[in-house]
Amino acid sequence: MDYSVVDSADGIVVLSGGGIYPVGKTKIIEWSDPDRFNAGIDLYRANKANKLIFTGGSSPLNSGRPPEGDLYLNKAISMGIPRRDIFTTNRIFNTQQEAQAIKKLLDEKLKLNQKKIILVTSAFHMKRAKRIFEKEGINVTPYPVDFKSAKSTFLLLSNPLKYMPNSIYLNKSSMAIREIIGRIIYKSW
Repeated sequence: MDYSVVDSADGIVVLSGGGIYPVGKTKIIEWSDPDRFNAGIDLYRANKANKLIFTGGSSPLNSGRPPEGDLYLNKAISMGIPRRDIFTTNRIFNTQQEAQAIKKLLDEKLKLNQKKIILVTSAFHMKRAKRIFEKEGINVTPYPVDFKSAKSTFLLLSNPLKYMPNSIYLNKSSMAIREIIGRIIYKSW
């Protein structure tokens, strides 16, 4: 990946949404989608910022588990990222809370006036996330990952199996509906 097109910032903010603590006492991490985490690590290693910030995403349905930011923090340390350069937010449950927690961290702990970040999240979520962070007074350079679109419509036409019912497409529809609901709630079309 060519990171030269990304301007340097005060921090790299990786939104929660990919790492999962499995049930039980195992130390194994399940990754539903590691793109956000990996992009954050790569941007840090490319010297785009000297602060790597993970949000403490948590599901209200699994409140007994540690926030996702803790998982990311521990994995980043195990990969050689210095602990002094890694930050996490408190437990949060949605994008609005992520933006508020990041603003508080930038203001109170890091004491940054400019608040310029590289925001890492899934491409389908970036438009809404960027607007929410900007409403908090944070200067955002978007770094979308995890693109869900196909490279070509020709592939769809060349494979008749794409028209067969499949649970993968139900999941994709569910993700799209959730994002649309989020945009309506935050009025960030």
